[in-house]
Amino acid sequence: MSTTNRRFYRLRAPDGTQDGTAVSVRVIDDPVERFPVYLAVGGGRRRIYLTAHEAWTLWRCLSEGVASLGEPPANVRVVIRPEAR
Repeated sequence: MSTTNRRFYRLRAPDGTQDGTAVSVRVIDDPVERFPVYLAVGGGRRRIYLTAHEAWTLWRCLSEGVASLGEPPANVRVVIRPEAR
């Protein structure tokens, strides 16, 4: 598989340390890929591989659930540009 069809999205969540907790998502543009979405929280210690349908369903549940907590914090009000790696 070519690495050109992989995109990584990364952001850190404040956790009381200088660096914060890493949150990363890898998306693979390949119609035959069984799990095109990879989610890692905390430097990869907690990770999950998702189908496209599972990822969309997770997104919907997370967006509704997290929105019920109130306004988003400043650290997530940024543009996240995809990286090749």
